[in-house]
Amino acid sequence: MQKFPIAPAMTVRSLWKNKSLIKALVGREIIGRYRGSMMGVLWSFFLPVLMLVVYTFVFSVIFKARWNTGSDSKMEFALILFAGLLVFNFFSECVNRAPGLILANTSYVKKVVFPLEILPVVTLGAALFHCGVGLLAWLLFYGIFFGVPPLTALLFPVVLLPLLFLTMGFSWLLASLGVFLRDVAQVVGVATTALLFLSPIFYPASALPESFQKMMLLNPLALVVEQTRDVLIFGKTLHWRMYFASLVGSIVVAWLGYLWFQKTRKGFADVL
Repeated sequence: MQKFPIAPAMTVRSLWKNKSLIKALVGREIIGRYRGSMMGVLWSFFLPVLMLVVYTFVFSVIFKARWNTGSDSKMEFALILFAGLLVFNFFSECVNRAPGLILANTSYVKKVVFPLEILPVVTLGAALFHCGVGLLAWLLFYGIFFGVPPLTALLFPVVLLPLLFLTMGFSWLLASLGVFLRDVAQVVGVATTALLFLSPIFYPASALPESFQKMMLLNPLALVVEQTRDVLIFGKTLHWRMYFASLVGSIVVAWLGYLWFQKTRKGFADVL
C-alpha cells in the first residue's frame, strides 16, 4: 500500500514541487468561475461591493448601528464593515468548498497519479485572488472619501498570514471528512453562517460584555478581524505577542489537518 509523507518539511516540499500545477489550476479556477458571463472576472469586484451596499443599508440605515468611533458617517461604517467581510469571505469561501473538493475530482483519485493535497491550496489561491480584488475596492473607496490609508495598512498581509495556515488546516481536514461523511458540507454551511454573526464583523468586540469578550478569543476569526481593522482603518500596529501565539497555533492546526488528510487519503478510492 502506498504511503504518503506527513512530515512538515514534506508538506512544504510537495507544494513547492507542484507550484506550477497549483498556479495553472488557480488560474483555471478563477477564469472558470466567470466563464460565459458578460462581465467576466469583473464580477469579483462588483459582487462584494453590492453585498457591502446591502449590509450597510440594513445595519446602518434600518437598524441604525454605529461604530464606537464617535462618527455617524455611513461610508466610514461601510469601510469598517467591509474590512471584516474581507477576512470572513476569504475563510468561508475555502472551508465551504473544502468538503466537496475530492468528491468533485474523483478522476484524480482513481485514474491518475495526482497530488490531491494541492486541491485545498488551489481553492485558497482563488480565495486570495478575490480577497485581493476586494482589498483594491476597499482602497479605492477609502481613497475617494478619506484620502491615503494609514501606513499600518501595509501590515495587512502579515495579519492575514495566521489565517492562511488556519484555513489550510481546516480545508485539508474537511476535504478528507467530506469523502467519508457527506453531511459535512451541510454542517459547515450552517457553521460558517453562524460564524458570520458570532464574529466581530457587524459590531466591535468591545461592545460585548467582558465575559463574552474572553469567549470571543475562541473564535478563530475574531483576532484577525479586529487586527485587520486596526491596521487598515485605525492606524494601530499589531499586538505582537498575541499575533505570534496565533501564528504558531495556526501552523500547528495546518500540520494536523495535513496529517489527517495524508493518513486518510489511502481510503478515498475505496469509498469513491
